[in-house]
Amino acid sequence: MARIPITTEGYTRLKKELERLKTVERKEVVAAIAEARSHGDLSENAEYDAAKERQGMIEARIGELEGKIGRFQVIDTSTISSDKVVFGATVVIENIETEEQKTYKIVGPDEANISNGTISIMSQLARALVNKKVGDEALVVAPGGEREYEILEVKYK
Repeated sequence: MARIPITTEGYTRLKKELERLKTVERKEVVAAIAEARSHGDLSENAEYDAAKERQGMIEARIGELEGKIGRFQVIDTSTISSDKVVFGATVVIENIETEEQKTYKIVGPDEANISNGTISIMSQLARALVNKKVGDEALVVAPGGEREYEILEVKYK
């Protein structure tokens, strides 16, 4: 069984989500189903169908989280101190061609969200950056073509 890297913050967030799904949302959807049933004929009851669909999504997410939580390898990034890019690093990079700068934190796949500035350790970009230092260049082979970046800053919070 493969271990899944995750930051302490990401692990805490997913545990809270699982708890909320089990204790709050599961109860709410059961109440919504009961309410919809009380309206009579279920074959033409859109509220019932929507509640059952929501219940299925909640149960699927609970199952997904429960399956992953045991496989998580929780990494406390506050203890990391390195001049190289590793899991948990916040990296400032510059596209060599366009001179556009971006800042990303390298995290586990279950907590990555590009719009929040976090990228998965499994992504092409993160793989190209790992073990590099400030001043190094990284070549990223992506579906849109090759891109070259210079590492401007590596920090750990």
